[in-house]
Amino acid sequence: MNWPRVRAVANWVNLSTPSGLILARATGCEVVDGGRGLHFALGYRPRWPVAGAFTVGNVILFRPALAEPEHFLGLLAHEERHCTQYAWCLGLPFLVLYAGACGYSWCRTGDPASRNPFERQAGLAAGGYVERPGRSFADLLRGLRPVPRRRG
Repeated sequence: MNWPRVRAVANWVNLSTPSGLILARATGCEVVDGGRGLHFALGYRPRWPVAGAFTVGNVILFRPALAEPEHFLGLLAHEERHCTQYAWCLGLPFLVLYAGACGYSWCRTGDPASRNPFERQAGLAAGGYVERPGRSFADLLRGLRPVPRRRG
């Protein structure tokens, strides 16, 4: 089976790739063929999300500093894994699942990637992330206690 082709078709049908292409065009990116069914959107400038590169469907959006993606093979492999995750999550529902995973990771570590299963499966180091230690359940509960008011 030609998995890159299957993934490309799945992400087109589930509308995540068309959404990525619309985002790329709306933000003034130059879109080029990245091979393996991928589209590289070069020159992404908006401040959010805070990342050197990110993926929507089979579209990988790159900041201007990464104008030559072929020089960043580890990052490309990481982002391509996210393309596959879009296909497995049936497209745009990936964004909701990913946001939830970021929230879980933030609660556990104070970092949106360290315990995020999507980032871990894609490869934390390849995505430029550093794994942070987890907080214990007791630490989490302590963080939920109200701060006592001072009298006086």
